[in-house]
Order: sequence, then structure tokens, then C-alpha cells
Amino acid sequence: MGSTGAALRALRGAQKPSKGVSLYSRYVNRPAGRLLAAGAFRAGLTPNQVTAVSAVFTFTAVAAVALVEPSWWLGWAVYAGLALGFAFDSADGQLARLTGRGGPDGEWLDHVVDCAKMILVHTAVLLSFYRFGELPSEAWLLLPLGFGFVAVLTFCAGLLREQLGKAAAGAVSAPAGAPAPVSRIRAVALLPADYGVFCLVFALLGSPSAFRTGYAVLAAVHAVFLVAFLVKWFRELKALRAH
Repeated sequence: MGSTGAALRALRGAQKPSKGVSLYSRYVNRPAGRLLAAGAFRAGLTPNQVTAVSAVFTFTAVAAVALVEPSWWLGWAVYAGLALGFAFDSADGQLARLTGRGGPDGEWLDHVVDCAKMILVHTAVLLSFYRFGELPSEAWLLLPLGFGFVAVLTFCAGLLREQLGKAAAGAVSAPAGAPAPVSRIRAVALLPADYGVFCLVFALLGSPSAFRTGYAVLAAVHAVFLVAFLVKWFRELKALRAH
């Protein structure tokens, strides 16, 4: 596997299933991560080093939101940093599957960075609102707190659903079946809850009112998705117990 082309061909066969993935992740972030993983492979980077690169892009962008006065150039720079960080976040897992160098330490590190990202990005918005925003009301300061709560709870509940589901499946010999078909309608419906789409709202930082509106709309959508996900995951885990 000496060339980038060979690495890309191998990576195409090392993808996660597309079920439950939005169109952005399927057609934008994963392909971008595949290119970055191939480049990282050629450069001799480890998956954990790629995770570190992802963290550098993400946390630099997050710090800029909190420390720099909002403007159009800042908004696009923040979006680019967050989007690149997200693409490298996809690349580390793809590189791990390609090289067989993944492990519990890498999975742990990836989840720690993801959790820190969820907390800090909304904290940065809160600080930006407080430091630079001419808010119509101080009640707007509650919005990043609420959005952060929704994001972290969704992340933790989803992670627990995955781990508890694996544990239950390991304890019960479930019959093998055909993989569930990938629904394009579901992939479109999941777009508002995709982190890559969330990153786009920061391109509106040059217009405080537009950014607040876009951020508030996404917060409301994510809250609706959280309720739907919690009900779905609880029912799925309860069904596993019944087996």
C-alpha cells in the first residue's frame, strides 16, 4: 500500500455503515476524512496523532470565538477550523481501521476530545455573547447554556446506548440478518442535527442578529432531536433486555 491511491482504495472498504448518518457526514465529511487519512498514512502519522491534529484545529477555532470580536472574516475562519477539525475527527478512525492500529486508548482519546468540543464550543458562544454581543435581552445568555446541555446529553446518551447495546448483544446470541437499508429520507432529516451543519452557523458571525437567530433555531432543532433520540434509545435497550 505504498501510494496515496492505494490507501484511498483500501479506505473505501474500511468505512462505517451509513445507517443513521446524515447526508453531510456521508457525502462531505467522510470523503474529506478519507483523503486526510490517506495523507496521514503516507506521512506516517498514528491515529492518535490525527486526533491531536483534529483537536488543534477545533480548539483554536473555539478559542477565536471566545476571544476575538465577531466579524465576517472571523466567522469564515472559525467555520473552516471547525470543519477541518471535524474532517480530521473522521480521519483518525478511518486510519485506525486501515492500519489496524486502533485500540481502547485511541477510542477513549477520541471521545474525550469530542466531549470537550461539545462543552467548549457552546461556552465560547456564551463568552462571545457576554463580551461582544449587544443582546436584545440578557436572557440570550441562557441559550448557549441550554444548547450545551442538549449537546452533551445527546453525546453521552448516544455513547451509552452504543456501549450498552454492544454489551447486551455480546451476552445474547442474536441471529445474523441482512443489514438495514440506508434511508435517504432519514439522511436528509438528520442534517439539522449533524455537527458539520452546526459548524456552518459560525459563518454568520459577521451579523450578530443572523448568528443569534441561526444558533437559536439549531438549538431548538437539537432539543427536539434529543427527545426523539432518548425515546428511541430507551425502547431499543428495553427490547434488548426482553431477549
